[in-house]
Amino acid sequence: MTFDQLITNIRNKVYSPIYFLMGEEPYFIDTISDLLEETVLEPMYKEFNLVVAYGRDVDVSAIINQARSYPMTGNYQLFIVKEAQDVKDIEKLEPLLTSIPISTILVINYKYKKLDKRKTFTKLVEKHGVLFESKKLYDNNIPDWIVKYLQNRNYSIEPKACQMLADFLGTDLHKVRNELEKLMINLPVKSRITEDDVERNTGISKDFNIFELQKALGFRDIFKANQIINYFGSNKDNPIQMVVVLLYSYFLKILKIHYAPDKSKNGIAGLIGVNPFLVDDYLKASQNYNIAKLVEIIALLREFDLKGKGLGSQNIEDGELYKEMVFRILH
Repeated sequence: MTFDQLITNIRNKVYSPIYFLMGEEPYFIDTISDLLEETVLEPMYKEFNLVVAYGRDVDVSAIINQARSYPMTGNYQLFIVKEAQDVKDIEKLEPLLTSIPISTILVINYKYKKLDKRKTFTKLVEKHGVLFESKKLYDNNIPDWIVKYLQNRNYSIEPKACQMLADFLGTDLHKVRNELEKLMINLPVKSRITEDDVERNTGISKDFNIFELQKALGFRDIFKANQIINYFGSNKDNPIQMVVVLLYSYFLKILKIHYAPDKSKNGIAGLIGVNPFLVDDYLKASQNYNIAKLVEIIALLREFDLKGKGLGSQNIEDGELYKEMVFRILH
């Protein structure tokens, strides 16, 4: 079952007796668990029928005993086990899966790990409840996620503003969500969020950010690229390690364009995972960098990744590393 299907079912009060929420992305696990906590029990029953435990504090026996108890009043007991990856021998819950009372909803938050789907325990979870794997999003998935998140709340966002947020915030969905919430608090419903809104409400400069650095490098705009790295060098919000990772992804996308079987705008957008609105900038960059130069740049960025971590560049300030890196990319 997908995340969206789960959320829809919960909002429609279609519940399962067991939710085993596992995987590398904590945001989806927390969102499902929090929604169950908000909706399953009416406020008057939460004091009596909501039980929250943490994996480091409970064992399998305690979970089974609590899950097999009955609500003091009302229809459900909601039992949430947070940080369940800390529970030893969690597969020993197997006897509970086939005998859990219909009045119990058990939610197991099993973060950063996942069950072996070949095992009987996992198959029983799927048969008698919900087994949800929360997967990490790649960086090129984040802009679409931002657009969808805002659409669900009656907001929209301009492509450049969206890319600014995605590039600056990375793949930490809790962090991205928090910044979007800040934006929405300060803007009326149905607003179209612009780069000015992003700059005003998040502190991300609309002129000096990773998106603009990528564009300046792609267009071989030496003056603009140096303006931006001078800003980065004096601003601790832009550590070189983060910028190197994003530039690596950017130049890898340009390299992919050279090998694209479908050179149409939509074909390129799908291949490199960007909004079609931004494809022209990437095509321009691909004209400015041939395959040999791109391979050289990608190797160069690996070198600066190590330097940014202090290997072979002790006591060298980020500002100096930025200058050397951009010079070598452009020349």
